[in-house]
Amino acid sequence: MSANTEVAEEIGPHDDEPHEAGFNDRLNWLRAGVLGANDGIVSTAGIVLGVAGATTDRTAILVAGIAGLAAGAMSMAAGEYVSVSTQRDSEEALLAKERRELQEDPEDELAELAGLYVDKGLEPDLALEVAKQLTEKDALAAHAEVELGIDPDDLTSPWKAAIVSMVAFTLGALLPLLTILLASEELRVAVTVVAVVAALALTGWASARFGYGGARMAVVRNIAGGLLAMAVTYGIGQLVGTQV
Repeated sequence: MSANTEVAEEIGPHDDEPHEAGFNDRLNWLRAGVLGANDGIVSTAGIVLGVAGATTDRTAILVAGIAGLAAGAMSMAAGEYVSVSTQRDSEEALLAKERRELQEDPEDELAELAGLYVDKGLEPDLALEVAKQLTEKDALAAHAEVELGIDPDDLTSPWKAAIVSMVAFTLGALLPLLTILLASEELRVAVTVVAVVAALALTGWASARFGYGGARMAVVRNIAGGLLAMAVTYGIGQLVGTQV
């Protein structure tokens, strides 16, 4: 086996690296799912614990929890759709501009691409050769990647992000809602808090995993934020319950 062949094999595709097509889109909906589940857990736990602090009426807790679940799920879906749509519109506008420039002045665009590779550390002759080869293969993709940081074949889907966010929020919200309804009156608050803390630890770890960050601090922040939200809403519920 020649040295060139060995080098080619070493720098070829690696199955354990997240560089395949569609990775950006999958990462986006995974993020939407984790954040949606986390928001569903925290917001619904805050609602049902707040109502539980004011009354022991199981029906009141159920109605408040379902209303919070429905409103939160729709809000998350709408917000995610608008946010991702805005991002996609910007990416498509930038790609359209780049496509037009490539049609109107390909030589200047080639020189610009070579210059960008020189800025990244390549020698001018090598940078020009790389730019030529990439332009011959897919000029728009080459410019979009280097200039804009965009993969034209991997734009984020707003509908997918919205649906995933809504479903994840609903599933996350069901945990505190079902827990507080199924537990006995004496234990419902404590059991709900324990279940929510466990779930927040999981979503905190998942968010760190998908974002390549430190898991410990993500879990601690997630749990601390959830405990604070539950404590505040439960305290408000008890205060309001004694005054009404």
